[in-house]
Amino acid sequence: MSAPAANATGAAQETALAVSHLNITFGSGAAAMTAVDDVSFTLGHGEAFGLIGESGCGKSTILRALVGLNRDYEGTIRFRDTVVPRQRDKNFFRRVQMVFQDPYASLHPRKMVQYVLAEPLRIHGFDRHQERIDEILSAVGLGPSFRYRFPHELSGGQRQRVAIARALIIEPELLLLDEPTSALDVSVQAEILNLLKQLRRARDLTYLMVSHDLAVVTHLCERVGMMSEGRIIEEMSAEDVRAGRAAEPYTREFLEASTGYRPAS
Repeated sequence: MSAPAANATGAAQETALAVSHLNITFGSGAAAMTAVDDVSFTLGHGEAFGLIGESGCGKSTILRALVGLNRDYEGTIRFRDTVVPRQRDKNFFRRVQMVFQDPYASLHPRKMVQYVLAEPLRIHGFDRHQERIDEILSAVGLGPSFRYRFPHELSGGQRQRVAIARALIIEPELLLLDEPTSALDVSVQAEILNLLKQLRRARDLTYLMVSHDLAVVTHLCERVGMMSEGRIIEEMSAEDVRAGRAAEPYTREFLEASTGYRPAS
């Protein structure tokens, strides 16, 4: 398992998430397929770590296991040095939230934004619902008037801002980001990435992102894990990714195939 990166002062970061020997298999017997194969990694508090690779390499499967959508896994997941049980409790979801790839599918089509944002506040026992809704809508660049809109009245970028607001309104520590910009127009992608970058600084968040897009992941993350056939075959800094410096032949091929990408600005 890799150690978390040091912070800007050179001091070691407190570990936010540690995944040890994670294995996930679908099916059984001759039909069994290993989707995640002995994956281990750590995230330091306040760090952004990205998993990259081709579709089907196991990136999103890891996120689904981490958030508890798939409990059928082997290995150990620790959050803040505490082993996470298979059955996630409410306290876990208060501290760990996920932003999904498709912002329309992740929002209830018949419920106003204010209901979408009030529901997690109610579940987790927060007070000042109306004030918190106004505050988070402003924080994601929308504003209080958006509380009265339905998802179909929003653009793709606005829907993803609402999805981010829903994840952040209960003040989590860790965000799991499943290709959060891939369903958006290129012109909107940079806006959402810059918003996530700003929110991370302002709220002292830790990010784990999965993506197949090098420009996206290196814009947001300091470290990157290259995945192939369910395994992390190499970890690199974002600078190494941009420069094409890779030790593994597969990683070099992946970076070369992406030649011409430009970091989001």
